This record gives sequence, structure tokens and C-alpha cells, in this order.
Amino acid sequence: MKGRLVIISAPSGAGKTTIVRFLLSERLNLEFSVSATTRKIRNNETEGKDYYFLSVQEFRRRIDNGDFAEWEEVYKDHYYGTLKAEIERIWNNGNHVLFDVDVKGGISLKNIFGDRAISIFIMPPSVEELEKRLLNRGTDNADKIKMRVMKASEEMKSADRFDYIVVNDNLEKAQSEAYNLVTDFIGKE
Repeated sequence: MKGRLVIISAPSGAGKTTIVRFLLSERLNLEFSVSATTRKIRNNETEGKDYYFLSVQEFRRRIDNGDFAEWEEVYKDHYYGTLKAEIERIWNNGNHVLFDVDVKGGISLKNIFGDRAISIFIMPPSVEELEKRLLNRGTDNADKIKMRVMKASEEMKSADRFDYIVVNDNLEKAQSEAYNLVTDFIGKE
């Protein structure tokens, strides 16, 4: 049997990327699935490591070619998706795929891969705490934060569509809980 898939999803600012980095550091034969996006590259990001940065036209062409396992237009002309070739590359390396994806992407991936995948929703302690984290991050203006908080409130309503919910009110506890869920799942070969 080929590798398994570990899906970590959360609203922006809930701590999913921090938990994903922790899981990658734990030598669990997990490899990060690099998503494709049409958004602009940020200063601290690297092409092919953080994302595959594509133009809107290239992204749409690849949709038409059937190159994506899943994709969505998160905001107008801001596409995100998982390339089928990325999943195959990781499995060919003998590893399990680890996804850091938005909520809709997480639900789509779980629907596609079923029992081969575990889906974990990282829940922020509250919408207020989430807003505070986004403000402290310092990467978005007030309007963008307001938009992210509104989106997060909607996304939190979908938490029950995931296999597990991990509340990130204490980072060490959330990391430990995610670690235990993942090791139990990938140990069931």
C-alpha cells in the first residue's frame, strides 16, 4: 500500500503551520505537500518550498489539464490547490503526505482519499484570540484581518466534518495531541 495522507486544516491564525512544522520535525516519515497558489510570494517564502507560485492563467490551464487533486478559488483570482504530481512525488520517496491546507481543501482531500487520510481541524480557542494572533502576526492590514476573521468564523462551523478537532489553547498540548493522532494513524499500516 502506498503512503497515507495527514491533513491539517484550520482558519488562518489558528496555529496549523506551527503544528505542521512540529510534526515534520518528529521524524515520522512525513513530507510536506507543497501547494500551488496564484497569490504573490511573500518576503520570507521560497518557490517550491512554501508554494508553487503560478500565474492565474497557468493555474487555470493546469485545472483544465486535470493536474490537481483538489483546488479552489479562495478569493477572486486567488487560487490554491494540490497537484497530483506532488502527492505521487512524496509517495515515491517512501513518505506519507502532510498537508497544511485551508478548511475547504481539507474537506475535499478527505472526501477524495477517504480512509487513506486522517483529517485534523486545529481550532483556535476563540474568534477573539484568533483576531489577536492575526494582528500580532503583522502581515495584513486591518481590512484583510477583518476579512480573515469573518472567513474563520464560517470555517469553524465546518470543524465537525473532520476526523478530529484539536483546540490550540496551549501549543505544547495541541502539538502532543496532533502527534498522538498522527502516529496512531500512520502506525496502522
